[in-house]
Amino acid sequence: MDLLDPASVLPAVDGARGVFHLASPVILRPTQDPEKELVEPAVKGTLGVLRAAKDCGVGRVVMVSSQTAMVPNPEWPADKVIDEESWADIELLKKLELWYSVSKTLAEKAAWDFAEKQGLQLAVLNPVLVLGPTLTPSLTGSLQVFLQIMKGERFDMDEYFLGCVDVRDVAQSLVALYEKPSAQGRHLCLESAERMVDFTNKLADLYPELPIQRIQEDKQQWVARAKDPSKKLIELGVRFNPFDKIITGTMDCFRAKGLI
Repeated sequence: MDLLDPASVLPAVDGARGVFHLASPVILRPTQDPEKELVEPAVKGTLGVLRAAKDCGVGRVVMVSSQTAMVPNPEWPADKVIDEESWADIELLKKLELWYSVSKTLAEKAAWDFAEKQGLQLAVLNPVLVLGPTLTPSLTGSLQVFLQIMKGERFDMDEYFLGCVDVRDVAQSLVALYEKPSAQGRHLCLESAERMVDFTNKLADLYPELPIQRIQEDKQQWVARAKDPSKKLIELGVRFNPFDKIITGTMDCFRAKGLI
């Protein structure tokens, strides 16, 4: 299907009992026209899928949003762990030119507005940096960021980094959101809430032979650290892979592909 062509979405959705909506453009570099390249396809594509689901009588839609639709949120208390109540500040995102985050936030807001007005069953997953072994020939945006860090580059994520999660746990979470009607609302999906300084220093400790840059200054005072912060998913039976396993699984995949 072409997400920007509503007529092409209907045949794909017709006859389905449930729909998983995962597609959204991921462009982390600066763009000439972020509205056209990121925001418009994210929002219009989401609404097209939801409209087709409603028209075809689909029972439940599970949508992948992002933790970038949750932060940065200047109004959030610094000592409180980020949870599903937090929404990213759109105007701040635009000021920082974090256009991918803008697109994910606006797409999720549009989805909730549509679902409420149309009476559509919707559950949303908000994963953080998704790592682990990949089945795709090309690397995802998250894996590209991770590879840059492992090769010694500095990737600035101070405004929105919360931690990482294994791709297999994302898949497990999506199934849980579809199969369990008790799953309502948004669901933050991460192994543990941590800061960039924690993340990079752990990587440097695990792989001292690689040129990983340790962060000298912690600029994420707004992040309250926490183990098992994805309480809603844990209550649904999701069990998260620990940090070391996430990282070794990612690195094994990179080595198998000759990337490191």
